[in-house]
Order: sequence, then C-alpha cells, then structure tokens
Amino acid sequence: MAFRCQRDSYAREFTTTVVSCHPAELQTEGSNGKKEVLSGFHVVLEDTLLFPEGGGQPDDRGTINDIPVLRVTRRGEQADHFTQTPLDPGSQVLVQVDWERRFDHMQQHSGQHLITAVADHLFKLKTTSWELGRFRSVIELDSPSVTAEQVAAIEQSVNEKIRDQLPVNVQELSLDDPEVEQVRGRGLPDDHAGPIRVVTIKGIDSNMCCGTHVSNLSDLQVIKMLGTEKGKKNKTNLIFLAGNRVLKWMGRSHGTEKALTALLKCGAEDHVEAVKKLQNSTKLLQKNNLSLLRDLAVHIAHSLRNSPDWGGVVVLHRKEGDSEFMNIIANEIGSEETLLFLTVGDEKGAGLFLLAGPPVAVETLGPRVAEVLEGKGAGKKGRFQGKATKMSRQPEAQALLQDYISTQSTKE
Repeated sequence: MAFRCQRDSYAREFTTTVVSCHPAELQTEGSNGKKEVLSGFHVVLEDTLLFPEGGGQPDDRGTINDIPVLRVTRRGEQADHFTQTPLDPGSQVLVQVDWERRFDHMQQHSGQHLITAVADHLFKLKTTSWELGRFRSVIELDSPSVTAEQVAAIEQSVNEKIRDQLPVNVQELSLDDPEVEQVRGRGLPDDHAGPIRVVTIKGIDSNMCCGTHVSNLSDLQVIKMLGTEKGKKNKTNLIFLAGNRVLKWMGRSHGTEKALTALLKCGAEDHVEAVKKLQNSTKLLQKNNLSLLRDLAVHIAHSLRNSPDWGGVVVLHRKEGDSEFMNIIANEIGSEETLLFLTVGDEKGAGLFLLAGPPVAVETLGPRVAEVLEGKGAGKKGRFQGKATKMSRQPEAQALLQDYISTQSTKE
C-alpha cells in the first residue's frame, strides 16, 4: 500500500481516521547529547500524510489535530506515529505536514536520483548507498577515486536537466511485471508487501523507491556539488546540496565573506593571501614566544635553585606556559631531594601541573595531587604531570605536599 504522502508528495494536510493508539517509548538524543527515553503513544491511521523513514530518507514531522508527531516509522503496510498525547481510535483527525522539512527532503531525494543516473551515464560510477543528512547529502560511489573534472561534469549535466524541466513520474508495478527488470534498484526490504513503486525521470532514469519526490526537475532549482571525500574501502563519497539548501549555503557563505572582508580589511579575492600572511606572522610570533619562554624557564629554574627558601616544597604558578615550560624548569633544577610543584593556567579554571622530586614521594603524592585538582595525570622516575580542572584548589595540593614533608621529617 502506498501512503497518501507517496501518492501526492505535495499535499500539505488531509483528514483521516485513527485506527489504533497504544503506549510506546521513543529513544531520542537530548540537548546535552545524552540518550533520553520519552513516553508516549504509537498512533496508527487509516492513511498518512507523514512519510515514515526509508530508502535513505528521514521521516517527516507534522501534527495530528495540532499534536506534534515526533517520529514516524514504517511497520509492514502501516505507519506508527509517535505522539505524547493519546488519540481515540475511530476519531476523525486532521494531519498536517511540516512542509519546509518535507520539500527539503523531496529536493534532496530527487536530486540524488538525478545525480546517481548522470554519474552512471557519464562515467559508469555506480551508487552503492546514500545519506540525506541534516545539512548536506552524501552519495557513496563504487570507485576508489573521482576526479574534480568528473564532479564538474556531473554538476553541469544535472543542472542542464533541471533547466530542461523534465517531468518526474511515479507508478506502481506488480512484482511479476516485465518492466521491473528494466528498473534500477538495490533490492526490497524483507517486510515489503504489495506492488513496487517506481520513480521515473523522463528519459533519464527509472528507480525503485519509496520516498517523496518532486513532480518536475525544475522544482530542484539548482544542484551544487561540494566535492568528494574518501569513503569506505574503495568507495568515494560525493557531497551535494539541492534546492533551498544551496540558497541557504550561499547566504551563509556570503555572510562569512562579509565578516572576513571587515576583519581582514581587503576584498574577497584577497582573503586567502591575507590569511596566509597572518598564519606566517603567527608562526613567527609563536616561534619567538617559545624561545623566550624557554629562556624564562631556565632563568626561573636558576632563581629557584639559588633561593634562600630552597628545600622542602618549592611551588611556582604562572598563567602563561605549557608542559614543555614546566619540564625545562624541572630538568634545569634536577634535584631529587626537594618536591617541586609547578602549575600553569587559569588560577580559577583549568590548567596543567607537574610534580618532581624523590621518586617514592612523587609516586605516592602524584595521584593524590591530581585528585585534589580534579584532574588526571601519569608519571615515572620522579616526575608526575597531568591536566587539572580546578586550579583554584592549588593551595590544598600545596598543603598536602607540606604535610607529607613534615611527616617525613618527624619520622627521620
């Protein structure tokens, strides 16, 4: 059975009847990235305007009597609509589709059919799978590489066909229809029932497909290839945008271009060279800064070593620095009689720490210091270093070290 959404992809609302409503759960990803389980109901309708995910196309969103539908999944010949409000079986309901999402999916899916057919026709590049992503779509081609010239030729050809305003037709064929043998496809789902749905771009392609499509290539507006990426073994991923996604992409790109023009004080044609100059200047500054930091580390090490306070626990904190800075100080001092506790970073935030000194003491105290600073670290041969998330607890770590030294002195 073909759903209403498949028979008329352009329909935005219609009335139907609730067949059943049963308690269900939906696993989703929350705003914090963690999995969440929502309690709700699976509503089955006599027919549906909301496409259930399938054929590489995500499911629709919409409402039933203004109740949000959070997921639509296919189950044999019917579709389960997940809602958080129950609906009475036998009641008449108004189903409305999120048209912006639906039309976007129609453009991307029909665009994929067109690109797949043209890539095959021009270069014998077979499509093995595809993904309709949230921001871009990916076609996996059965080839270890695809040249920039091939990508450009595919882009030119598909846009010519869009301008030719070729019609896109949908028909249903029985499994034993001889025409099925002439149709491109990658097989049917195990639970497929009923006739086969075939989407045909006039004179270009016929393909088995359950998705929603435009009725004419002119509705695709334009297709933009974003290039290729290395795919799975001996595969190449072709990245593309179709229709309104191209307009949105151009809007974002133009906004970025305007911002860079203001920041770099030059026209768009000079952005790349301006950034290269900045990168070179930054590398030179980083090199000079590193050299100065090394000199400073050596100077600090000598100052600490010659200080009248030398001995017991020696503590130093600097906002600027890195692991190499602390290790240079530790190497220059090279003492195994004194505990050297070095920290760098934000005093109230995160940072790095290093503990050096007698191997037995460092092995004992290193993990405890990391725990106090709510961080992690590792070490060997009289040195323990790591990352800290709470540098504000540095005084507590220092007190821990002082207590250890005092205890050892009492024992002696």
